Amino acid sequence: MTARRASAPTGALSGAVRAPGDKSMSHRALILGAMASGVTEIDGLLEGDDVLATARAVEAFGAGVERLGEGRWRVTGHGGFRQPSGVIDCGNAGTGVRLLMGAAAGYPVTAAFDGDASLRKRPMRRVTAPLADMGARFEWPGEEDRLPLTLAGGGLKAIDYVQTVASAQIKSAVLLAGLNADGVTTVTEPTPSRDHTERMLRAFGAEVGVLPAGSGWTVTLKGGQPLTGTAVSAPGDPSSAAFPLAAALIVPGSQVTVEGVMLNPLRTGLFETWREMGADLTVSNRRMAGGEEVGDVTTRHSRLTGVVVPPGRAASMIDEYPILAATAAFASGPTVMRGIGEMRVKESDRIALMSAGLQACGVAVEEEPEGFTVTGGPVRGGAAVTTHGDHRIAMSHLVLGLAAAEPVTVDEPGMIATSFPGFVELMRGLGADIGAPE
Repeated sequence: MTARRASAPTGALSGAVRAPGDKSMSHRALILGAMASGVTEIDGLLEGDDVLATARAVEAFGAGVERLGEGRWRVTGHGGFRQPSGVIDCGNAGTGVRLLMGAAAGYPVTAAFDGDASLRKRPMRRVTAPLADMGARFEWPGEEDRLPLTLAGGGLKAIDYVQTVASAQIKSAVLLAGLNADGVTTVTEPTPSRDHTERMLRAFGAEVGVLPAGSGWTVTLKGGQPLTGTAVSAPGDPSSAAFPLAAALIVPGSQVTVEGVMLNPLRTGLFETWREMGADLTVSNRRMAGGEEVGDVTTRHSRLTGVVVPPGRAASMIDEYPILAATAAFASGPTVMRGIGEMRVKESDRIALMSAGLQACGVAVEEEPEGFTVTGGPVRGGAAVTTHGDHRIAMSHLVLGLAAAEPVTVDEPGMIATSFPGFVELMRGLGADIGAPE
């Protein structure tokens, strides 16, 4: 039988904790370190299952990978990817596989990519199509647009790629391929997506241009630029910090601080939305770390009011809508979230699963093709929630259960380790009543 885990109504939460290292930066640091020449020292690497899959992948592509201590890793690159001897198994890492394909496309290698059952359901043509336009070749032994697939790289030509939906994964894959393409590669986005790849490419010695383009921007990168190993410090992941901060917002009497959280404006849409809902959220000790602004974020129990979330904010908080929906369940009035169809092709259909889980807990939800509306009120809880192995669905409902009238149970809690190893222990340290696996 699949293990389950339950959270129960909890007294006031309090304390100060550190969020795990940023997942997006961790993937990129490993991949760019493997593409570079020389040594890259990484501090604050997220040691979740997804990132560890990427570490194994870059090692398979010929990089030296060494764990020096908790969150401290060394990658020794040899100026590019080499021919791997086996299948590149990316586990559950959607970011990992898409960025790795972009990087590998620029080298004369043939690589088979695969993943777990969840990753095999996620669309890949959004990345393989522009890479194919650049000259990469793909074979699909099974269903097209899904893993497994085999990529043959090398001999790429630069392209001017215009995205219809802002996606940092697609942008990053094209830019990484563009590093080894003939000519200048450009990616134009309708609205800016997270810019960690651009920032980190500069840290590794590449020149990257960014120009306004309507409400978005165009990123340019000249091919043939060498990368040099460097030091990378990954700040706390705002997507992970969201869970203890959300718990403090909805559990009466609570006050929680998460230290060292990344404050990149392209990642803080959730904090902005919470403030619009009336959240008592403050930031202190602002500073720079790893080329990013970081700070200590504190939330206190708040009376929240539903809002209409601007669709243009989706790119800055696409991974945070599940926990936003959980907090919206305790707000007064409806919280409207639209323009987020991308949620349906994450690790799961997050719109459908959050809607089903909240409704099972007695919350009013109206589901739409590209979004949903959550109307707050008394949250009964008392449900067993199906997560389909999605870590963010599991954590969001466990947080919900801390302030519901009755306990909330989730299945497959082991998947939480893909992005937030130690989540339960951290929450318990704040006072949360989260039980052992059943």
